[in-house]
Amino acid sequence: MRDELQQAKSLLEKESYTCVLCRDGQVICHRERGVAPLLAHVRAGEKMNGFVAADRVVGRAAAFLYVLLGVEEVYAGVLSRPALAVLRRYGIVAEYGTLTDVIQNRAGDGFCPMEQAVLTAKEPQEALLAIERRLVELNQKKK
Repeated sequence: MRDELQQAKSLLEKESYTCVLCRDGQVICHRERGVAPLLAHVRAGEKMNGFVAADRVVGRAAAFLYVLLGVEEVYAGVLSRPALAVLRRYGIVAEYGTLTDVIQNRAGDGFCPMEQAVLTAKEPQEALLAIERRLVELNQKKK
């Protein structure tokens, strides 16, 4: 494991962050849950080539966002098999604590809604559109 990935993983575990990105001494830490921090970077048009990431949970939706950001390596506390396939397909090195078949929703009684949204997505841009649509749907349900 590269030193930067070890640093990101250590911060993730010790500081209760949900996502940590590191490159050349630059450290970006997030506490927001789900795909929100990654989506914010994508929406801002940021490229994170050369960054490594440590994340609590990486499913297929997050994996596609990491592809769009251009990160080189990802450590996930929990990584889904479909996410691992996406990361490998795009040449992103992946390490994990636990490998699982599916990512559950926060209530633990079904699939994560973001995972459902990207279930049939084949490319990162297609996944991004599906994530955006699902977020609109979820926000409308809250109203």
